[in-house]
Amino acid sequence: MKPVDKTIYLASKSPRRRELLRQIGIDFELLLLRSDGPRGADVTENVIAGEAPVDYVARVAREKAAFAWSLVQRRHLRPRTVLSADTTVTIDGAILGKPANYQQAVDMLKQLSGRTHQVLTAIAVHHADFNGQITQSSDVRFGVLSDAAIAAYCHTQEPYDKAGGYGIQGSAALFVEHIEGSHSGIMGLPLFETAQLLRQAGLPLP
Repeated sequence: MKPVDKTIYLASKSPRRRELLRQIGIDFELLLLRSDGPRGADVTENVIAGEAPVDYVARVAREKAAFAWSLVQRRHLRPRTVLSADTTVTIDGAILGKPANYQQAVDMLKQLSGRTHQVLTAIAVHHADFNGQITQSSDVRFGVLSDAAIAAYCHTQEPYDKAGGYGIQGSAALFVEHIEGSHSGIMGLPLFETAQLLRQAGLPLP
């Protein structure tokens, strides 16, 4: 069954993903999943023991899309395509999540200083019998960061809702010496791959 219109459901709270979809002219409605509360999260983002970063990010994106599609059905919403995504930062095989406090943010940036790490963003698209997924990987090299630069950044609000404790679209762009991959993917939604999946789901994109 093909999508009935060109608007999609975006199952993400990320303002950056909204900006990126608007950038390429994709209309969307938010279909937000519960991340906390008395009943807990709709999709937990806990890492399974021994799970590789690429498997982790793909699984979370896939589970978010599947749960969001189940909401479409249970709430009898208009049957639009669902898009979800998940981003993680990895270095030395370890997953760097969102820092919970100042010290965690400082420790993450010290770990990234002067080194190359990977940013993985998995996107998942679900519509009726269509299930598609792509994971995009980018290499990001930071210059050597001084303690003062790290402290100044971590005293802002930027690090605390972002995997790896930084956002390339903010002042942390000053830390980035080189990237190889997708700038939009590092922000949280690789647009080339997103458009590929949406076309496969039947959306009439250029």
